[in-house]
Amino acid sequence: MKQNLKTLALVVSSCLFASQAVAQTVDLPQALAMSLSADPRIQEKEMLVAQARAMLAEAQGNYGLRLDANLFVGLAPGVSGGFYQGGANSGTVPRDDAYHPNGLSDWTMLQFAIIKPLYTFGKIEKYSEAAQGNIDVKHQDSRLQRGATMLDVNRAYYGFLAARDTRRMLEDVFRKVDDSIARVERLIREGSAQVKQSDLYELQSKSAVLKRYLAQAGAVETISLNGLKVLTGVGVNADLSVADDALAATPLPTLSLTDYQGKAASLRPEFAQLEAGLRARRALVDAKKAESYPDIYAGLAGSFAYSSRRDSLENPYIHDPYNHAGLTPVLGMKWNVAFDVVPARTAQAHAELDALLAKNRFAMLGIPYEVAEAYANVQATWAAQNELATGAAAARRWMVASFADFTAGLESVARVAEALKSYATIQADYLMTLNEYNLNVAKLTRVTGDYK
Repeated sequence: MKQNLKTLALVVSSCLFASQAVAQTVDLPQALAMSLSADPRIQEKEMLVAQARAMLAEAQGNYGLRLDANLFVGLAPGVSGGFYQGGANSGTVPRDDAYHPNGLSDWTMLQFAIIKPLYTFGKIEKYSEAAQGNIDVKHQDSRLQRGATMLDVNRAYYGFLAARDTRRMLEDVFRKVDDSIARVERLIREGSAQVKQSDLYELQSKSAVLKRYLAQAGAVETISLNGLKVLTGVGVNADLSVADDALAATPLPTLSLTDYQGKAASLRPEFAQLEAGLRARRALVDAKKAESYPDIYAGLAGSFAYSSRRDSLENPYIHDPYNHAGLTPVLGMKWNVAFDVVPARTAQAHAELDALLAKNRFAMLGIPYEVAEAYANVQATWAAQNELATGAAAARRWMVASFADFTAGLESVARVAEALKSYATIQADYLMTLNEYNLNVAKLTRVTGDYK
């Protein structure tokens, strides 16, 4: 019995420890760090960078040794007459392998060449340069995805806080509406002239509307938290909570618009990506042009053949394809040119380069505008949330005072209902604008490229 209790205690304690290990509270920087490590989209981009590095290794590998070999086994035909063995001119014993069955013999043949490029008129160098540019382009793709992930995390984190604060506010208003309904119902039963039946209907209709918005806020709260769980990699079923007790405004960015546009010009991944792409395309154009020139190489070339049932032709002036051996160092030039194809490929590379140049010109114009747009939105929402914060505080005081006066019999139901509605509307608008401001700050960070 004691052993069973001990085992049960161990199981319970291990379960409690496991649940404590799973539960996690994160703030925004922690959520960002977790998401940047866990997001499969970033991992996908990083794998494409690795693939681009492998393409560079492939291009540079063309400097190494190359083997061109052909080994096969076949049949050699029999011979009769012709040259005599040993090169003798006897005329009595002709060369004759036909005594073997059907006059056939096995035939093993090896032809090979081991060469190393010495000079390719820039083909390897330019293809390698294009491959390096491709690596830089893919690396900036990874940075772009990191920026998108960070914005997604900000959206989920602040969205959860805004929805939670909205739900709490609506629950507070809903309680006051319920209290008002209960008081009106009591006064109606008592036959008080202070209230009318229509007052009760008005409060009940506003209660129904509040329930609707309360349900919506709860849904957004759940969706945002689940999205944050997915982004951080803990999983939808994990126990995750946020460290912030309430939604608050992030500090107002202090740099000028010109400063942010300057940062974007030096930090935006798109600029680095375009520069790398242009470098790669120019190198590719030069590589396509170099396709018209040969490759100069050095190496070894050899050929070996053996037929076990066929006599060797021992004559230095006659090559015997069925029994021989030869090996020689070589120095050569090799062309592999499709004369009508090379100009077309060069024109294609030029067109792709021109397209990239056009994209670069648009980025030079569009990115400063994008920064200006984000900067204007930050300034506008900062001012708006400040004004709404003042209005929401005043609306709450109005609601509390009206509710207190109504409880004391000094205020009408219509005025209380209006105060409750105004507070709920302004406070919800304030939280929405505050959330929008925080997201605009995050977007400004993204459009300036001020992230890793």
